Amino acid sequence: MQQIARPKRVLLSFTSFFFTAFLIYLMSFYRLLPLGCVLSLWLNWANATPYIPHSDNQVLERLPFKPNDPIARDLSGMRRELRQNPKNVDLAVKLARRYYELVAEEGDPRYLGYAQAALAPWWEMPHPPVEVQVLRASLAQFRHDFSGAIKDLTQVLERDPRNGRARALRAVIHIVQARYKEGRADCEALTGMSGELIVAGCVAMADALTGHAASAYRTLTDMLAKHPEAGKDDKLWVNMRLTEMAQRLGRSDQVEKHFKDALGLGITDTFLLANYSDFLLDQKRPEEVVALLKTRTPSDSLLLRLALAEKMLNAPTAKERAKALDNRYAAARMRGDTTHQAEEARFALVIRNDARQALDLARENWKVQREPRDARIFLEAALAAKDEKAAQAVLQWLQDNHIEDEYLRGLARQLTEGGK
Repeated sequence: MQQIARPKRVLLSFTSFFFTAFLIYLMSFYRLLPLGCVLSLWLNWANATPYIPHSDNQVLERLPFKPNDPIARDLSGMRRELRQNPKNVDLAVKLARRYYELVAEEGDPRYLGYAQAALAPWWEMPHPPVEVQVLRASLAQFRHDFSGAIKDLTQVLERDPRNGRARALRAVIHIVQARYKEGRADCEALTGMSGELIVAGCVAMADALTGHAASAYRTLTDMLAKHPEAGKDDKLWVNMRLTEMAQRLGRSDQVEKHFKDALGLGITDTFLLANYSDFLLDQKRPEEVVALLKTRTPSDSLLLRLALAEKMLNAPTAKERAKALDNRYAAARMRGDTTHQAEEARFALVIRNDARQALDLARENWKVQREPRDARIFLEAALAAKDEKAAQAVLQWLQDNHIEDEYLRGLARQLTEGGK
């Protein structure tokens, strides 16, 4: 999904990973985090058979601990304090949010299980504390349970109409699912809860997907210039939104400028690295992708971009990267995790050269997530499979919402003209 994501890092696309930027931004801006499930099953790929833990208490793997790392020390201290007082909801929320920040920074999904575990005493309550309920909604959207997330967020807003975290997260879910009118309404309702720049960015996200991309881009560009005092997280999020709009408008020079501005802020952000890598791949600059991502392989999303770049370069490690991704996607399917379908579709199309499997994955992904990047892989797969009929839902979405995206419109023309 796309990110609104970081109002102190919340208004994107995760998702999914790609939700996933308003979400990551939203979650950070408000210090709120989308959470994932506890990972209780890992595969022994040497034998290609699942490894079953002996008990729920068995430790499968420990995340690296660096004694001199202040973040590691801080987390260790909070965990120790929470074990002593497991009903301390404020501490539990603080710890869960910090784990989410690490997911955004490092792209390692294992932190998500720790985040949910910290909130376990309140997780099954029908009406948990507000902060826990918003976090629970974040987890639901991470699993693509958008209806569950909307239910939790609506309940929060009934209890606390001025809850900016819930409002922003609901806005992004609406936008990710192509309910632009509802998303824009929630964006406008953020006035007075969030800063002027963030509200403008949220509204611009919806406008840019409903036939007003050029004016939305101008408005947000002007608003960013109007607020030089904005924090780095806000500037990161706004520049990411501007890259998306400029890409859809075919303004490559502006796209690169906004990416450079975002990277220059010095914030480690997996979503930023993934999107910039996609831009470099489109520009036929795979060497730069390899240099950018060669040490970022714990993230499935970044490993995919690295594999795509190495395939373009015919690198000797390309097959090894592809095998690692294949194993990760297989493990996700065994867990019932469908959050990577769009990226797996891209893997199937470009690396496996399996257009039919890519189309099947893209079709399933489109049922729950409808952002331009989801449309792109759907149309590319349909074009490769020579199956215009399969992509009718995306073609209708383009028409109904007056989507201004030069690349998507080009794919649609090729598809309707029989691949010419």
